[in-house]
Amino acid sequence: MTGGAPGSPGPGVTTFARAWAKAVTGTSYVPLALAEVETYLGGLAGRLATALTAEPFSPRAGYDIGAELVAADFAAAETLGRTIEVTQLRLLHDLDLATPDAADRLGRLLGALATGFTRAVRDRTLDEQETIRQAALVARVQAEQALRASEARFRHQATHDPLTGLPNRALFGHRLAEALGQNGEGRVGVCFIDLDGFKVINDSLGHGIGDRLLVAIAARLGQHVATHRQLVARMGGDEFVVLVVDPADTDELIAVAEEVLAAVAVPVHIDGHELAVTASIGIAESPAAGTDPTGLMRAADITLQWAKSAGKGRWALFDPARDDLEIARYALSAQMPAALERGEFVVEYQPMVSLFETTLVGVEALVRWRHPRLGRLSPSEFIPLAEETGLILRLGYTVLEEACGQAAHWWPEAKPEGFISVNLAVRQVHDPGLVDKVLGILGRTGLDPARLQLEITESSVMGPDTEPIAALRDLAARGIRIAIDDFGTGYSNLAYLRRLPVRELKIAGEFVTGLRSADATGNPTDERILATLVSLAHTLGLTVTAEGVETTAQADRLRAIGCDAAQGWLYGRPGPADTIGGLVEAGSGLA
Repeated sequence: MTGGAPGSPGPGVTTFARAWAKAVTGTSYVPLALAEVETYLGGLAGRLATALTAEPFSPRAGYDIGAELVAADFAAAETLGRTIEVTQLRLLHDLDLATPDAADRLGRLLGALATGFTRAVRDRTLDEQETIRQAALVARVQAEQALRASEARFRHQATHDPLTGLPNRALFGHRLAEALGQNGEGRVGVCFIDLDGFKVINDSLGHGIGDRLLVAIAARLGQHVATHRQLVARMGGDEFVVLVVDPADTDELIAVAEEVLAAVAVPVHIDGHELAVTASIGIAESPAAGTDPTGLMRAADITLQWAKSAGKGRWALFDPARDDLEIARYALSAQMPAALERGEFVVEYQPMVSLFETTLVGVEALVRWRHPRLGRLSPSEFIPLAEETGLILRLGYTVLEEACGQAAHWWPEAKPEGFISVNLAVRQVHDPGLVDKVLGILGRTGLDPARLQLEITESSVMGPDTEPIAALRDLAARGIRIAIDDFGTGYSNLAYLRRLPVRELKIAGEFVTGLRSADATGNPTDERILATLVSLAHTLGLTVTAEGVETTAQADRLRAIGCDAAQGWLYGRPGPADTIGGLVEAGSGLA
């Protein structure tokens, strides 16, 4: 065996030959040590290098080298693939060839090499087939039997998962399409399964343990779930699927899901480890006739995510109405950045009034979305989407700047006391640049820090992260008011309340709802809760504002239990700045 012309190759050729030998070693059976393979391929590499720079250029050398590789028993398809890959990646670099046409020449050489290789393989195969054809009749029978067995084995390998032995994604897809293509009134159901907690086991104990766990789970599913109408398949990773052909009703699919949950929940013992996982399952079904396989699997996949978001270890049933709603939410979310650029988000204002002096103490800024097609959208319809996408930072600071600018107009230095109250989203509270951004807005708008109140929720500062609390303390030290919004509906953690630089509690409107009238028809529990919260706040030196006040009876009872201020439709609905300006100017007579 020779690799071509003798001689000492250059350092670039030697480097490339070494990488080539490493890439193809093990792809074909060649009775040579690695050093011998490097020497042989070094000769071929030298010929490739020569051909690249030869004038005139001819790709013939690539064809010859491809044929010689096969003749030297480097005849596997993987050998050809790795040869082309390593040559494309390294040859020009190792030879330091940067001429304009070097890449083109290399591509033509590799094309010729592939042609020579495949034709040599073809010729070799034809020769071997001729030899087989000329063998004795007994050998032919044996060969035919072996061929049939091999084909059956290949068919099985092509349609079954090599790890678990279950039908694979390809076979499942074929069976699903077959079931959906049937005529009549039959239905098809799918249970899409994902193991909860598998990644932790895989990462902590290793892929070997993880694979054995998958094998055990697959065996259970095959034993407890699969029937003549049910196909259990592995989709990949820790995902499985059960296809149910013509289920009697939805309850049958739910029963299958319950069986899966029970089968998966039993711990698996492997090498002294007791491994416990659960499963989340998405269930979808549809009429067999006229249903698209992709659509059915999408429904099952979406429903699987619902099950996971609901707490895992459970099944969820596809709900078209919920799916439509989530599609609409996604579309709305996608429209938000452009809507912000177009100025579709507007700020409205609602007065906050002293219950004892009936004077305006502050104004809360509330953002609304004037959607060109859907009309006026409330915060509950888009703020969660803005939180999910991260747009809440841009939106929140835009609202804050507009509100501060309006407050600076309403309350110049000579005006009576009053403040603008603006909600901070959770992401804003955790924004490392919160303090600088707030101070920058105050500087640009000219608003006195003492006239700004920032409302946060209890949940936004819960957790081990101390940076948000430090930022709020920094803001409070500069005179900015901090208020807890919707107090009483979250954690109501008194330890956190002591740590926060809070000046005001805003009581959630749910508690005020029970104070509908001045007699005993109101909810005494709500009144006792409110009295307790007000007393607690006053003990801590905080003022209390009740939200959602709609009637004079509610205002009277809030006043009786000592609540300081109120906000709600009784005193004014949220509206544009010009509707609030008169109240700011008057400052009294709002009861």
